[in-house]
Amino acid sequence: MDDSEPISWRRDATTSRTVRVLWSLGVGTFLAAVAIVVFWRFYDLTGQIGGQSIVVAVAAGLVATILALAVSDRTERHVEALGRRLPITTPTGESLDRAMDAAIGAIVMATIIGSLMAIGRVVSQRELLAVGAGPFTGLAALTIPLALVAIALAVFLKSVGTFDPENEAIYLYDPDQAIDLDVIRDASIRHVGDTAVVKFEYAQPDGQYVQGPRRLTMPPEVAREVQALVRSRSRTSATQ
Repeated sequence: MDDSEPISWRRDATTSRTVRVLWSLGVGTFLAAVAIVVFWRFYDLTGQIGGQSIVVAVAAGLVATILALAVSDRTERHVEALGRRLPITTPTGESLDRAMDAAIGAIVMATIIGSLMAIGRVVSQRELLAVGAGPFTGLAALTIPLALVAIALAVFLKSVGTFDPENEAIYLYDPDQAIDLDVIRDASIRHVGDTAVVKFEYAQPDGQYVQGPRRLTMPPEVAREVQALVRSRSRTSATQ
């Protein structure tokens, strides 16, 4: 590819594993918390009529169905067939992919939260620790703020743009914005999973503040191209 040819990128849950995992676990944590509350509510209510085994069987069936859909090569077709039997609108395409990611994340986080709560209960009943179940219930509760952090990171790491070496500019979309690399003195790179976070150091002509994003996410290969161009310009300016 020509060095002056524009390079476009898109980093979201579809193209970035890091964004996908963060979003899946973040949203999945909230779904898992709701599912656990609903499960235990029905489990306690059905205990009086001996229907707890039915609640467990239904929950296990839902989990097995979700896992089967996740590993199937015809997930969308199966979901459409399910939608025809039930009075619901089924997601398709990218919406379906995100729904499956959230469902898988919910299963993973429900397993983690449920395990912590179960261990805490055993520890408390058998008095294995002086503090009781506190550490385990605390860790389970900590997953909620961590989920917020994961979602925030997923949103931050998303980006869509084009790097134009010939015009020495970066064009961002959603929202639309153009960054003139002529006003940037240096660019440093930090990797977060499969995504690079580029930190820009802006020049301050006559002590004036230059507006523009100080950090930007993009694929590592694009980040290296941007850094090389910025530092090449800086070296050229320093020798003049």
